[in-house]
Amino acid sequence: MRLPHGHRPLPPPQCLHLLLFTALCFAVLKTAAAPPRTGSTGEGGIASVTQTMGTEDVSSAKDVLKQEPVSGVIALKESMKYFDADFFNDTKLREMEDGAKEFNVPAFRENRKLVALENGGLHNPSVLVFKSSWSGKTKAKENKRFEYPHTSTVHRPSNDEDTAFMSIVELGELIRTKKITSRELTDVFLRRLKRYGTVLESVITCTDDLAYWQAKEADDLLEQGKYLGPLHGIPYGLKDIIAVPQYNTTWGSETFKNQVIDMEAFVYKRLKSAGAVLVAKLVTGSLAYDDIWFGGRTRNPWNIEEFSTGSSAGPAASTSAGMVPFAIGSETAGSITYPAARCGVTALRPTFGTVARTGVMSISESLDKLGPFCRSAVDCAIVLDAIRGTDAGDPSSREISLEDPFHVDITKLTVGYLDSAEMEVVNALSAKGAKLVPFKLNYTVESVQSILNITMDVDMLAHFDNWQREGNDDAYEAQDQWPVELRRARLIPAVDYIQAQRARGRLIREVQESFTVDAFIGNVTDWELVCVGNLVGMPVMVVPTGFKSIEHPPKGGERRRTTVTTGIYAPPDHDHIALALAMAYQSVSNHHKQRPPLDDLGPNDKIHT
Repeated sequence: MRLPHGHRPLPPPQCLHLLLFTALCFAVLKTAAAPPRTGSTGEGGIASVTQTMGTEDVSSAKDVLKQEPVSGVIALKESMKYFDADFFNDTKLREMEDGAKEFNVPAFRENRKLVALENGGLHNPSVLVFKSSWSGKTKAKENKRFEYPHTSTVHRPSNDEDTAFMSIVELGELIRTKKITSRELTDVFLRRLKRYGTVLESVITCTDDLAYWQAKEADDLLEQGKYLGPLHGIPYGLKDIIAVPQYNTTWGSETFKNQVIDMEAFVYKRLKSAGAVLVAKLVTGSLAYDDIWFGGRTRNPWNIEEFSTGSSAGPAASTSAGMVPFAIGSETAGSITYPAARCGVTALRPTFGTVARTGVMSISESLDKLGPFCRSAVDCAIVLDAIRGTDAGDPSSREISLEDPFHVDITKLTVGYLDSAEMEVVNALSAKGAKLVPFKLNYTVESVQSILNITMDVDMLAHFDNWQREGNDDAYEAQDQWPVELRRARLIPAVDYIQAQRARGRLIREVQESFTVDAFIGNVTDWELVCVGNLVGMPVMVVPTGFKSIEHPPKGGERRRTTVTTGIYAPPDHDHIALALAMAYQSVSNHHKQRPPLDDLGPNDKIHT
């Protein structure tokens, strides 16, 4: 409905100056799409207006500013070209200016008071809910738990190092048979967290008091004959965007490093009910972007000269280094896949909506996912089974009826492989009886990367609107990351955000039509494929497949390596297929069992840990 309104006087010149200044600021940030959030993109800071706009543009802007009084129509006309909407005549621009002052701005301010004064997106979730399922079914079948494999007799190692690199299945059997207590395991991993955490810069908080209390509870239950399952008494870590009462939830940011959120995140509650023992809050890149946080930058255990990449840096590095048996991380756009690949860890990015995100800092409500970093695909299946589920605090979460990955017959599967696939995995799965065929994922949408950036950046800004308004972006740890992207996001029109979602819908339909296999194998860090996978909500397993030499190794040899990985992708709601194929591959390989050289880099390596 439109309300009639008459002519109004122009606003004072200082208001128009501010409007034009906004347009000039946007010119600095007019790149089409942001780079992957897996590494820094420059020296930090923003190029000057003259560098970005050019002398001619700046001269024109200065000429406009010199006019007294400056016409609101002229200022608005100048700004509209940055919205790709410079087609209005002066009469329409004056009408738009009046309407914005009378209707838009008061509404914006009222809505911010209602929902945007708290940063992080933990409250007031959007009613625009993304559902990643392709089935169209609204009611899930009974969600049965997986039937875990039984292990043969497991012996307790004679040293902590060997214990630290045992799988969840093995550690669980030691606890079940009372060959080790949860208290003893907790001691082992807390010592490793404190020994290597400062080297890798991967730990924010060790939760000693909570860990020993939960370990005692696990041991007491076992003495009473109550065994909760394979995670009973098993230590683990959480990415520090996940809320745990009485402990800081820092989001990796100097601004929030003393923040305590009095809330039990859904994923924490699930793991607590499974008997797991929280030993650490692990590094997240600041506000869940890349591997830079307020205490440093997280390193790769396989080559500590390089960084882990991705905001789930702490979970990846800590699991790789045997500091925890498993950890929970998150992904919006590459933050599980990139650090898992760099650190040589088996990890699962589940179907969107599989794990409720209540109590977790939000970047994008239609992209964020929680998933496990583990020693093996078997361990990933065990952890996923414990944490999957829906919660009222996360409207996008669903009860997804996954089949039991331990009962999938891979000989009945047709598996595609991209040109980027690791052929060792292709050949191994073929030898195990799966049908392997060349494959290409076809779609016509060319703006995949910009769709993801528009979606993610606008959503993030909605959750950190107040943070930006208060100038906290000036204290952000990496000035070429969120500060630049969120300033640009401030000037994305609502209509173009919706158009991006419509384009996303087209992409999803085309990917669904093209997905003619049960799963496919391909590069897990290809940025285009990372964007497609996250926009569609499809699951992927990150699987270590080998090692290669580092660049420019020291003379005389060294043990640092570059890890090689691949991805096993499945359609949404078919995580069990990706898990089953990863388990089949790992049953005939041992790359996932290798240990990084933290204490023995080589005789001539000058790096000291």
